[in-house]
Amino acid sequence: MNQELMVAAIENGTVIDHIPCNKLFEVISLLGLQAMTSTVMIGYNLASGKMGSKSLIKISDRFFSDEELNRLAVVAPNVNLSIIRNFEVVEKRQVEMPSPIVGVVKCANPKCITNNEPMRTRFDVSEKKEGVIRCHYCGREQLVDTVKLV
Repeated sequence: MNQELMVAAIENGTVIDHIPCNKLFEVISLLGLQAMTSTVMIGYNLASGKMGSKSLIKISDRFFSDEELNRLAVVAPNVNLSIIRNFEVVEKRQVEMPSPIVGVVKCANPKCITNNEPMRTRFDVSEKKEGVIRCHYCGREQLVDTVKLV
């Protein structure tokens, strides 16, 4: 059976595909989907040739800003995003972790200026493949899998 048929098509909106299963509920919370009034369809633990298993979210009548997508990319890098209009995919792209990451992640160093002064955090991606980011201000490195969002 074709998995795309397991979740109903949407007329207009966004499809977020190839979400790691262990990140699905974090993505739902991050994007505030539990508070939405439009239709949200969620596929969890779907078979994937590329990932083994994956999750998928279809959101009717909702499109995301670059800032929201940057936050998404930190939590679940390399997801696929499809923009749907009139039941057709009009744009498809892979969401990648931005560099620098500004105002998204909290520094783990309690002495960092960003934790003691009212200013936006800034991280540079130092090892993309391993998911290591470095604070622009104090130099502390963190794994993306362990960060706390601002």
